[in-house]
Amino acid sequence: MSASHRTFLLGGVGLATLASLALAAPASAQDQAESDQQDDGVEEAVADYIDGANPPPPGGEREIGFEADTLEYDSEQDIIFARGSVLLRDGDRSVRADEVRWNRPAGRIDASGNVRYVDGDGNQLYASQLELSDKFETGALSDLLLVLREGGRLAAESGERTDDGRIALVRGAYSGCAVTTPEGCPKRPSWKITAERVVYDPDASRVRFEGGYFSLFGQRILPLPTLELRTDGGPSSGLLVPSLSISRSNGVELSGDYYWRLAENRDLKLGAHIFTEAAPMATATYRELSDKGAFQATGYLTRSRRINPFTQTPRGTQDFRGYLAINGRYQFDENWSFTGATRVTSDRTFLRRYDISRDDRLRTVAELERIDDDSYFVVAGFATQTLRLDQKQGEVPIALPLIDYRHRIKDPLLGGTITLRGNSLAVTRSDGQDTQRALASAQWQLRRVTPLGQVVELTALARGDVYHTQNTALTSVASYRGEEGWQGRTLGLAAMDVSWPLVGPLFGGSQVLTPRVQIVGTLPIRNTDIPNEDSRAIDLEDVNLFSLNRFPGDDRFEDGTRITYGVDWELTKPDWRVSANIGQSYRLDDKQIIFPDGTGLSDRFSDIVGRTRVRYKDFVSLTYRFRLDKDNLTARRTEIDATVGNRRTYAEIGYLRLDRNIPLLNEDLGDREELRAAGRVAFADYWSLFGSAVVNMTNRDEDPTLQADGFEPIRTRLGIAYQDDCIDLGITWRRDFVTQGDALRGNTIELTFRLLNLGFSG
Repeated sequence: MSASHRTFLLGGVGLATLASLALAAPASAQDQAESDQQDDGVEEAVADYIDGANPPPPGGEREIGFEADTLEYDSEQDIIFARGSVLLRDGDRSVRADEVRWNRPAGRIDASGNVRYVDGDGNQLYASQLELSDKFETGALSDLLLVLREGGRLAAESGERTDDGRIALVRGAYSGCAVTTPEGCPKRPSWKITAERVVYDPDASRVRFEGGYFSLFGQRILPLPTLELRTDGGPSSGLLVPSLSISRSNGVELSGDYYWRLAENRDLKLGAHIFTEAAPMATATYRELSDKGAFQATGYLTRSRRINPFTQTPRGTQDFRGYLAINGRYQFDENWSFTGATRVTSDRTFLRRYDISRDDRLRTVAELERIDDDSYFVVAGFATQTLRLDQKQGEVPIALPLIDYRHRIKDPLLGGTITLRGNSLAVTRSDGQDTQRALASAQWQLRRVTPLGQVVELTALARGDVYHTQNTALTSVASYRGEEGWQGRTLGLAAMDVSWPLVGPLFGGSQVLTPRVQIVGTLPIRNTDIPNEDSRAIDLEDVNLFSLNRFPGDDRFEDGTRITYGVDWELTKPDWRVSANIGQSYRLDDKQIIFPDGTGLSDRFSDIVGRTRVRYKDFVSLTYRFRLDKDNLTARRTEIDATVGNRRTYAEIGYLRLDRNIPLLNEDLGDREELRAAGRVAFADYWSLFGSAVVNMTNRDEDPTLQADGFEPIRTRLGIAYQDDCIDLGITWRRDFVTQGDALRGNTIELTFRLLNLGFSG
């Protein structure tokens, strides 16, 4: 007989004939030939059927694919026996076994010997024996192992299908961990759940344990009278793993959450924090996803004594304290969208006291946008809550409304592009200067490539501004005030930018050397009469060297005529990528320059700025940015960010030094020096040591407002962690060196415990 027979069983029709043909012993050479021809005919018909040459008619009978080394048929009892690499298929479901017995009248399939059953969701069931109905529904099982699609494993001594379609298991064990190492060696799971009775519902993708225990590293640590889990990785309602920490401000903290799955697109998490040195705190997080967008809200609420932000002393009475964060985005159609977010807190030290955030300001924003192929429109508003102890809230601006519209017109003049823009902004303060602004501009751009490969870009800009200012005397920095009342100005700019990429081989790779020259001419501008709200943080860097306006924002615009020159270089070869740039600008006139000292732009020659980047595979990444004094090449800005290592063992370092060599004028131009470092060292397969530190290296000579001596740690962290494919646990020690209000300096110890394949976190 043929070594393998493949057939489709259409409700059993023709099976007896096929089995008889496959198993009949030939009486002669002629009979053998006829038998082979018949077999070949069946094989050809089956192959055509599988390939779709003769699809079944609509409403035809259900098909079961069938493969085996040998087939036997008991015609009296209508039972089929298949042995040797048996494979049954029914849609996405399949069964593999050493032997299969199909009792057709009873509608029962018994598989034995290395049974592997795959259901329609991709879950795999291994057993020594398996009972199936002819609808491919499982019945009794023995010595089974269920490998779930999401990675979990469920083993049991025996099991059977109940009347409602669930599988009831006896003496079962479940784990989300792998039982073998990447090298294929056996491995004990880090955690598992054992129970006397386990009920698996394949339709709902849930497992329920009754009379169970949770074991960690082979030791039972927690009884579980009842527990229900989802096996498809989806969320389900229930208690989450609690967390534990110890801090100077709050003492011992125990926190826990209950997750409530409200619907497929909505959930709610309710939590409680219990402290030994503070009153309890309640938390809640609500999330919702719709066909138009998403929304999330998080809140914290407790009661304790606040700290006076200026005297640093506790107030006598206890008050409610809390924090609310809301954000959402909705896409109404292909053009219109809305984005909103708000973050507000009851006082300036609440977030640090309870280790929620270390931000020094909270922002509320609302934006209604319309975007299409050629235009952009936005109506927005911004408000900020300061958390700085030395700043008055009344001095913090509110921007409402901000209206901006831009429209692009292609090819209207000489093949270029014209962009029309209109902008309006109102800035108000309860205890400070108020400003209203409106501007309109038109910008023309043309980009061409010459026959020699030079890239030439021409730009022309015309703009008109109108400002109205009140209460200018309340602004402490005179250069930010502008003139009281109504002011106006006009801007006119023309620019030409030429770059020439030169490509060639180098060191077994390819290099691109790109010299670049830019000439910008601007009409005289009335800058000093205009208030400065959005152009304060000016500093010459490699990223704004070739900008048409080196000021950020719109309130200040660079005037005069200047030439900017520089060169970009890039080397690319296998595993390596190195790039660098350097440049400088020169003003052609000797008019008064509005850039403050220390920005690198206050003289006719600017400082020299540049950047170097080196990358080797995913192992080394280095970025060095600099600004050198034009007179003596002293480093006025040094910024280094470096990473060495892989995902398990690495070291990171960040260093920033601003040495502007100017008297302290305002917060936007002060000198700073800071060091950041972090690292992780992996050992013993799953263990690692990690740490980080932030150090303020600014001394009193650089910033007289500080009491630092040039090396003042801000925050340090050190810990040890264990992480494998299904568990993440560790202990972290952190020390804060700065007291802010009731957020006291001192040590904090945190315990981390997460079961990765259960969605639990702590």
